[in-house]
Amino acid sequence: MKIKFLTTLACSTLATAAQAQSSVTLYGTLDTAVGYVSNLPKANGGTGAAFQMINGTLSANSWGLKGTEDLGGGLSAVFRLENGFLLSNGALNNNGREFGRVATVGLASVPFGTVTVGRQFDPIVDFVEPLTEDAVFGSAFATPGDLDNYDESLGVNNAVKYVSPNYSGLQWEGMYALGGVAGSASSGQTYALAVAYGKGPLNLAAGYFHANFGNDFVLTSSGVSLAPGASAPTTDNPYFSSINRGLFSAKSMSMIRAAATYQLGLFHLGSAYSNVEYGEGPLSANTHFNNATLYVNYKPVPTTTLGIGYDFTKGDGGAQTDATYNQVGLGADYSFSRSTDVYTLVAYQKASGRTANGTGGSMAATASIGSYGLDAGKDSQTMVLLGMRHQF
Repeated sequence: MKIKFLTTLACSTLATAAQAQSSVTLYGTLDTAVGYVSNLPKANGGTGAAFQMINGTLSANSWGLKGTEDLGGGLSAVFRLENGFLLSNGALNNNGREFGRVATVGLASVPFGTVTVGRQFDPIVDFVEPLTEDAVFGSAFATPGDLDNYDESLGVNNAVKYVSPNYSGLQWEGMYALGGVAGSASSGQTYALAVAYGKGPLNLAAGYFHANFGNDFVLTSSGVSLAPGASAPTTDNPYFSSINRGLFSAKSMSMIRAAATYQLGLFHLGSAYSNVEYGEGPLSANTHFNNATLYVNYKPVPTTTLGIGYDFTKGDGGAQTDATYNQVGLGADYSFSRSTDVYTLVAYQKASGRTANGTGGSMAATASIGSYGLDAGKDSQTMVLLGMRHQF
């Protein structure tokens, strides 16, 4: 009886220890707002204002599973599956992918860093974005048309990513995504590198990103889509606003991004810069967009955050593109708890100059705030949002 009892106790102890070495976490975010948007095109011509339900303003609507298994010696197996959806109607986001935001598996080592493979965000999203106003007030403060992936509009498929350990505040990350095209190693490939440093009140980050598209996209009446018979590039289609849709034939897209923040008492100060280049294509010239952002957040009490931001974007694409965009944003957020908050946002954008029209010519620049894809029919746009977010 004693031997049987001890055997049972030992097996139970071992099972409990094995369970403690593995964990799976369910998490997610629900975020939606009622919004007023001005100067939207009307079906019968002209423009008008509209009241809409707008999804994922502060954070993308998502749910996911992430897990780890301790393999011993400081090594762990890790995985993450994250689904994106529209809270307004329950539809899948990210082109209908089941786990359209993230789908990775990898190995994590305490002394050597982490390697993951699958669909994931690039190093600039991981390191630079947390230092921008997007991390606090989301899409309404993003770059016009989200030209520089300020609001993580672009995911990367077939990607291998390495994240270094943190060396006293310094950390770096690299990624390479395989195009998978027979006979052409560079076709469709994506690569990126970023570095971050944080110590005390100061945080800095910078990175470089390059995506090879070939001539894989075509312009249709409903927007830009993959050309018939073309191999999909590893980076998602970036042409979802009037600001860059006319550059759909570009062979590549490259960007440099940097950001800095400083905590000064109750004030959080931030700045960011980006340069985005669309390579020359059959129907568009080589085009650059330079963007500069400044913002200040103030936290008078622990439950309330107030913010103001200014964004300046300038295009340069020869005779096709000389557009300028000025955008101002105001935000206020109140937290009921660590999981639930309500917010209000106001953004205004003014466009001037001309931008590529997709047929080799140019057209008058029109406004398009943030990453919403709600193109104005005129050179200005105002957006007012009142929303709620719950995280679990």
